[in-house]
Amino acid sequence: ETGISEEEMRETAETIRRTLAEYGVEVEIGQVKPGPAVTMYGLTPGWIRKYKQVKVTDEHGNPRLNESGKPIVSRAESKTRVKVDSILSREKDLALALKTPSIRIETPVMGRSLVGIEVPNPSLSLVTLRGVMESDEFQKLKGRAKLPIALGRASGGETVVADLTEMPHLLIAGATGSGKSVCINTIISCLIMEKSPAEMRLLLVDPKRVEMTSYNGIPHLLTPVVVETDKVVTLLKGMIQEMLDRYRRMETVGVRNIDSYNRKMPDRMPYLVVAVDELADLMMSASFEVEQALCRLAQLGRATGIHLIVATQRPSVDVVTGLIKANFPTRISFGVTSQIDSRTILDSVGAEKLLGRGDMLHLAVDASRPERVQGVFISDREIENVVKFWHSIRWPNLP
Repeated sequence: ETGISEEEMRETAETIRRTLAEYGVEVEIGQVKPGPAVTMYGLTPGWIRKYKQVKVTDEHGNPRLNESGKPIVSRAESKTRVKVDSILSREKDLALALKTPSIRIETPVMGRSLVGIEVPNPSLSLVTLRGVMESDEFQKLKGRAKLPIALGRASGGETVVADLTEMPHLLIAGATGSGKSVCINTIISCLIMEKSPAEMRLLLVDPKRVEMTSYNGIPHLLTPVVVETDKVVTLLKGMIQEMLDRYRRMETVGVRNIDSYNRKMPDRMPYLVVAVDELADLMMSASFEVEQALCRLAQLGRATGIHLIVATQRPSVDVVTGLIKANFPTRISFGVTSQIDSRTILDSVGAEKLLGRGDMLHLAVDASRPERVQGVFISDREIENVVKFWHSIRWPNLP
């Protein structure tokens, strides 16, 4: 359910229309779409009307005269469309009228020629992982995607799902407490809900020691959750060796990627997902080796079924270097502290205006601009139940 009533939506739409009219900008409300955290108001730009006196002429082009012999004049209207820039320049006046510090304006939206204004809802409604996983969009994706993941609901209420194999690597940034770790937990939970250890294996790196250690003991793990930063470089180098071995095996069979190999050969290769919860911490301890290993995996890993999910709370250029950014085309930004951080992660401003608690901008690999999404939530108890289920299954020892 959404965190806004019909009455409040009508009032907000009228406030937007009235405020812009006070500044001489005529708009009409084209469409309103409520979402879990923000509501999108689509505006159709109106007209700037100008009037002038014009002499009335007859069919020969001579001015017509009235009884007293004076030319008859009429009022003619000329109109030009309101510029989008004149709506964008009223952002602060709209924020003042709507009593909210963060509104976001973008154009076009909803696949129509509308100017979209995102206004935060009075109350935030929860988007649950189960709710998104049971949606029609996710069920359709499950049929064709190799590694389906649920991301959340967009500002217009649409379900946002993705396939990790198409991403092919994901970079997540955001200040402390904005929802990065919950996002990584929902992605891992979603994957282990959908895939067996024969189809997918995990390597989890958690320098904080508390975010992902609850997954210890599930059969998907290649090694227990790595908490010591000095072991990470060795394991990443081991992953590079595995990647090169897979390329050799593909070469002998004469196939180009993991899908073709699995269709052709009886010994199927599982997908390998590497999740790193705090990149800044690893970069402090061994920046050169970690960056080199991650970039090699990101550059070459896609065809062999290796996919990376990397999170950092400090998206500065010494942590998220140009080389790392070039190899991580899909990005997610939660709330950050400054415009500079937002530009570093998304190459555009906007992430500094996010509301926190799972509110994010998702830049897909094939999208030209980021999409506002309320991220899914999973509780600690739900994670425990999923892990307990995998503990109870006697899975044969995997190499």
